[in-house]
Amino acid sequence: MDSAVQGKDAVRAALPENRALASLLAWNADAVLDAKYHLKELTVTIARDEIRGACKAVQSAGYNFLEDVTCVDWYPSEPRFQVTYHILSHALKDRVRLISPVESIDPTIDSITPIWPSANFYEREVWDLFGVRFHGHPELRRIMLPEEWDGHPLRKDYPVEGYR
Repeated sequence: MDSAVQGKDAVRAALPENRALASLLAWNADAVLDAKYHLKELTVTIARDEIRGACKAVQSAGYNFLEDVTCVDWYPSEPRFQVTYHILSHALKDRVRLISPVESIDPTIDSITPIWPSANFYEREVWDLFGVRFHGHPELRRIMLPEEWDGHPLRKDYPVEGYR
């Protein structure tokens, strides 16, 4: 069954059996902006300022492994960026995807390295290629491009041949 639901009451009614979603709703239902269950995968949209708490909530629910942190540029739409976290529970044999919208006027979001230290390199990659800053990151610097590189090449408005 695929479903897209909006509002915390609709989310709670549609997907009560999912452990990650139940822990997120118990932690802070107002931080859950949306939830979608498609092809047996749960995607939960989390308010930008609540991402660190949401990661702690799913971690305490048994989701113990951060698989990836990535980003999507929805230019020219706003919010422009979507930071995506893929999280796995080995014990439950289940995954959850947390996504958080980030506006182009202030492309920052809290770092989750205090929860999962492995986020360090993923967040550096997102910063390097998309220009989304991670507040509280221990050493946010380029990881793929030289420090003197101008711009962030995976942004959709980045010139094909680079800046000249």
